[in-house]
Parts: sequence; structure tokens; C-alpha cells
Amino acid sequence: MKKKDRTFPIPSLDKIDQVAAEFMATYNEPSVFCFYGSMGAGKTTFIQALCRQLNVVDVVNSPSFSIVNEYDTDKGNKIYHFDFYRLKEENEAFDLGYEDYFYSDSYCFVEWPEKIASLLPLKRFDVKISVMDDNSAREIEVTEQLTVGS
Repeated sequence: MKKKDRTFPIPSLDKIDQVAAEFMATYNEPSVFCFYGSMGAGKTTFIQALCRQLNVVDVVNSPSFSIVNEYDTDKGNKIYHFDFYRLKEENEAFDLGYEDYFYSDSYCFVEWPEKIASLLPLKRFDVKISVMDDNSAREIEVTEQLTVGS
């Protein structure tokens, strides 16, 4: 297991900010984070909690219609939040200029990354959100992806 591969249990929604704080303490460098999970698993909700930890001053909501939202932190840093659910073809991501965002040295939170699988940077973190049996708990599994030779 790589040093930064981790699992974060979220026993209930009232613990989400605590888990987001632990997540951000572990992954405290801007990178691309690809969020995988079924519809309703809590991808947007967890990203909202992460943005609170990063002191975002804007309203954080799902960019389902705009595909990308840009948020500012209290220190003037940019955070980018993508939702590729509505994409019909991978090519549509080119129209957004996705490369400018992914290689901006900013936090990029990507929902539905499987829609643009071949365009994802080789260096990224894959974040899988699973709904646990009781339907209120979640488990976050993070896997660091690296380029060959890194």
C-alpha cells in the first residue's frame, strides 16, 4: 500500500466535517481528486465538506449543469469542482479546457471521472465512496495513482 492510500469511515453525516478535516490533513497538497460512487453516494456532500476545510468563501454546489464550478478560498486560492455526469462524449471535456484546470496546481475535485477516463492525469487520487449496509454510513477509499517511474 502506498503511503497515501487510506480508508476513511464516515459513520454518520454528523461526522463528515471531522472526516473531511482528517482527509485534508492527509492530502494537503493541491492535486486532482477523482470521486467514484453511485448516484446518491455522497460525492457532492463530501466535496462540500472538503471545501469547508479549505475555507472556500463561495457557495459550493453541484456543477451538474455548468460542468465546472470555480471557488475561491479566503486566501485567494482557486478550487475547481467538476461534474461530468451529463457528458455524452469524452470530447466535450476539450471544450471546457479541462487540461488548464487539471494542471493548474489547484485542488480539482472531479465527480463522474469515468466519463473522461482516458483524459484523467496519470498522477491523481482516486476516491471511492461506498454506501454501507445501514445506508447512513459511508466509507471513503483513496488510492494514489502515479505515472510509471514516479
